[in-house]
Amino acid sequence: QVQLVESGGDLVQAGGSLKLSCTASGTRFSSRTMAWYRQAPGQQRDLVASITSSGSTNYADSVKGRFTISRDNAKKMVYLQMNSLKPEDTAVYYCNTPPLYWGQGTQVTVSP
Repeated sequence: QVQLVESGGDLVQAGGSLKLSCTASGTRFSSRTMAWYRQAPGQQRDLVASITSSGSTNYADSVKGRFTISRDNAKKMVYLQMNSLKPEDTAVYYCNTPPLYWGQGTQVTVSP
C-alpha cells in the first residue's frame, strides 16, 4: 500500500516562497514518477509539476520559472520549491504517484 504525506503548506505573502515536501512509504520510490497537483476551491485538480524516475521534469505553464520539483530517492521524498508566489497559487497541493495514489493535501494560501 502506497502512502503519501505532504507537509509545508502555509500562509505567505505574494512574492514569497514555500517548499512543500512529500514523504512516500510502501513503495519502491526510486522507480516511480512523482507529481504535485493543486486544487483551488470550486476548481478541478490540475497538474503542477512531475518528475520521472530518471529525473525528467514537467511543469504547468503557469508555474514555469517559479516552481521547481525535485526528489531524494534515498529519503523517499519529493519536493516542490515555490518562488515568486502569487495569490492565484492559492490551493490545496497534493502529492501523487500514478495511477491513483494521493496524499491528504497541504494548504497553500498566498495573500495579496
